[in-house]
Parts: sequence; C-alpha cells; structure tokens
Amino acid sequence: MKKLKINQNIFLAFLLLFCSISTLKAQDSKVVLSESKLTVLGTSNVHDWEIEAKAMNGKSHSTIVGGVLKGIKSLDFTVEVEQLVSGRKGMDANTLKALNSKTYKNIQFKLVNVAKITSTSSNQYTVETQGDLTVSGVTKRINQIFLVKVQGSKTIFSGKTKIDMTQYNIKPPKALMGTIKTGAVVIVDFKVTYN
Repeated sequence: MKKLKINQNIFLAFLLLFCSISTLKAQDSKVVLSESKLTVLGTSNVHDWEIEAKAMNGKSHSTIVGGVLKGIKSLDFTVEVEQLVSGRKGMDANTLKALNSKTYKNIQFKLVNVAKITSTSSNQYTVETQGDLTVSGVTKRINQIFLVKVQGSKTIFSGKTKIDMTQYNIKPPKALMGTIKTGAVVIVDFKVTYN
C-alpha cells in the first residue's frame, strides 16, 4: 500500500511537470516580411511625404504561458537603408544621401529592458520598453511602447516612434536647390510580425 502511494505521488508530480511544460513556451521567432510593414512619415514646406521599408529582419524571444505573454527576453529589428522606397527617384536619392547609406547600411532597434507588460484585452498587451535605436551610425536610448498581439505562434508588434533626425546627426534632406525643405521630425509607423 505504501509503495502504491509513493508511485501515485511520483505519477502526480510527473503529470504536473508535463502540464506546466506544455503550457510554457519560450518562443524564438523571426520577422515575417510578408506580414510586416514599416512606413516613415514626414513633412516639408511643400507637402507631406512617406517612405516604406521594403526589406527588414529581426529576431525576438518571448515567454508565453497558456497563450498569455509573460515576458520578452530579447527583441531586435533591422531595416536596410537602401530598401527605403518612396517611388520617387529624386526623393529616394536625397534620403539615401542624408542617411549616408554607403557607410551605414542599416537602421536598428535593440531591446534593452521591458519596464511593464499590461494586458489590454484577450491576447493583446501594451508593453513599455527601453531600447537602443541606431540611425546613421548614432545610437540613442529611447522609450518605446509596443502594442503586442499574441496569435498562435505569431507575436505582432505595432506602434509609432517620433524621431528628430538632427539628434542622429542627419541633415533633413532638401530638393530643387534648397527650395523644398523637409521637417526635422519624422514618425515611424510599424506593424511587425514575428513567427
């Protein structure tokens, strides 16, 4: 009888361990380009403008327990500068020149820490973070709020970031002999899927 009780306890302990492992997932994910979009929105003294990133990559490592986001261990995201496209050759050339794309090939965000994760609705969260943003060879630590959605094996990060180009030693591009001048501040609007 004592042996049977010990065996039952071992079985129960094994069952609990198996159940907790099956609900705890540490996901290593990569950017799904076909399900991701990043647009840079800017202004000028003539009209507003936008440029879209056609190539991007990155990795994330999130902890999900029973479908609930519990933590983000790492997150990085890279945009290839020469794949920022507006559809206007002159504007694209001015952008690449301003970003010094021959020397600095990528714009990169790398997570430093997660301050807070707040559940806003089923499978959706607001995540307050700090990260290092590198543009044109200059790295600045920024506060970034992500809206995160957990959808099966996918984790979707979205949000907006305001960037003052002059803080990254970038001279806002000009065109037509300086008659068209872009504003120093741009908004980066993104929705990036990791899987």
